[in-house]
Amino acid sequence: MDQKNTIWQRMGIQDWFLTSPDNGKIKKQVVLTPDDVYNYVIAKFSDSVRELSFADRIVFYHEYIISFNTEDYKEFINNKEGLLGLIVNETVKKFYELLGQYRAAGKTVVPSSSKWVFRLVSHPDYARGDIGFIGKLLPGSNKKEENLRVTFIPRQTGVAQTFDISDDVLKSFNYYSEGYYELPYMEELNYDEKGVVKPGKKYHARFETILPEKQFAGKKVEYLMNDDEIIVSGEDETREDSNIFKIPTEWVNTPHLRIRFNKSDGKFYVASFGELTILNEQELVRSDVNSPSWVELPVNSRILLNGIVGVNLFKS
Repeated sequence: MDQKNTIWQRMGIQDWFLTSPDNGKIKKQVVLTPDDVYNYVIAKFSDSVRELSFADRIVFYHEYIISFNTEDYKEFINNKEGLLGLIVNETVKKFYELLGQYRAAGKTVVPSSSKWVFRLVSHPDYARGDIGFIGKLLPGSNKKEENLRVTFIPRQTGVAQTFDISDDVLKSFNYYSEGYYELPYMEELNYDEKGVVKPGKKYHARFETILPEKQFAGKKVEYLMNDDEIIVSGEDETREDSNIFKIPTEWVNTPHLRIRFNKSDGKFYVASFGELTILNEQELVRSDVNSPSWVELPVNSRILLNGIVGVNLFKS
């Protein structure tokens, strides 16, 4: 029986980045260091800016799928626990530094997504020292995935090879909850470590907000509900606790809403303190902060604050 070909052999790119009997004597990198991973991702970010930007607008990838050999991945997870998270933190800091330089030079820096996503994965066909990359813009759930750009560094040449693949190829990769990192995009280009979604951490719900101000045109403010109860407040809010969802606009009262997740029935409830709150086209009764009047808040609801600011609720 013939030996089953790998996906790389079927794609005709086996010799680009995997060892064969003919190149086994060629020197290759065996130990993958944290600095290798950090510099590699930064280089891919810079490549995306160069390849995707046009006119004076800077365009860049928001999702980074970094693939390793299985043993290399386990080395980071088991023997260097927490190190991948630190690499991601420093990587995003560097992203903001580079974007700040573009903005200072007069370029338009507008994101295509409201967050950064990092997925650290392994693949059985990778050898020790192999590292690969897939970048995505993440403009929204309706984005077509037919033409993903993939870059591999062959050990035998050290020269990057880039090509398009279909989304089906991703099925061969193994994803791990420990290797998933999500951070909100900060328009001020300042890194906020409190915004990191830790690997494998669950949250109750996700909120997306559309603001009327020009500086937020085409963008959304996203908030992940980790606490059982949160307060939705406006730009005058001074508290910075994790349960405060601050919407930076004068059109939201301070406070405006209190939202609660009831674990016993798995449902959300909302109480309104703002001037006007419309929930799924029905006006909510305004209640006192010290005596909230609770109303069930269905998943996938649309909330309109003061007739201007839209807030959408999505289940985690």
